[in-house]
Amino acid sequence: MIGVDAVRRALASYEATVVDDPARPRAAVAVVLRDTAAGPEVLLIERAHHPADPWSGHMAFPGGRVDPADADTRAAAERETMEEVGLPLASGELLGRLDDLEGRHAGRPLQLVISAWVYHVKQHGPLVQNYEVATTFWVPLTRLVDPRHGVEYPTPVGSFPGILVGESDRHVVWGLTYRFLEILLERVGHPLPHRW
Repeated sequence: MIGVDAVRRALASYEATVVDDPARPRAAVAVVLRDTAAGPEVLLIERAHHPADPWSGHMAFPGGRVDPADADTRAAAERETMEEVGLPLASGELLGRLDDLEGRHAGRPLQLVISAWVYHVKQHGPLVQNYEVATTFWVPLTRLVDPRHGVEYPTPVGSFPGILVGESDRHVVWGLTYRFLEILLERVGHPLPHRW
C-alpha cells in the first residue's frame, strides 16, 4: 500500500527541478492527500466548462494562475485551492514540491510554467466548489497505479495515457495532471503502469 509516510519520506529528500525564469507566465497547483481506512486519497477536480478556458472540462488539481499579489507559487496554490474548493491548506502539512512542468498557454508566446506543491490534510470540512469547478473527487492512490483503470485519451494530435477516475466519457486524468502524478508516484516507488 502507498502510505502518506512514504510520500513524506520520499519528498523530504527530493530536490525538485524548478524553472527559474521571471519572464515566463506561471501557474501553481496543490496535490492534496488525505488518509482513509483504505489508504490515502488525492483530491482531483473536474474543471467547469468555459469557452475561454483551454482546459475546460478536464480533470485537474486545484490551482491556477499566479497573481501579482501572491508571494510565490506555493502561495498561489494555497490561494487557488481555497478559492476553488474552500480547503485551507495553511493548516495542512506541506510534504514537498514536484518538478515544474511546462505547458501550452493559449494566446501567449511563452510557455506556461506550472509548479506543484504536495500537502497532507488530516481533517477538513466539506468541500465548497466555486464556479470554476464542476465536480470534486477524492481518488485512492491505489486506483491510480492499478493498470485496470489505465485508458488511452484521444486528442486531435494523438492518444495519450490516462487514468479513468469516474465516468468514461469525462473523468479521465491525462496531460499535465497525469505527469505530476507520474513524478510523485515514481518517487514513492509505485510508478504508473503507462508512462507518459
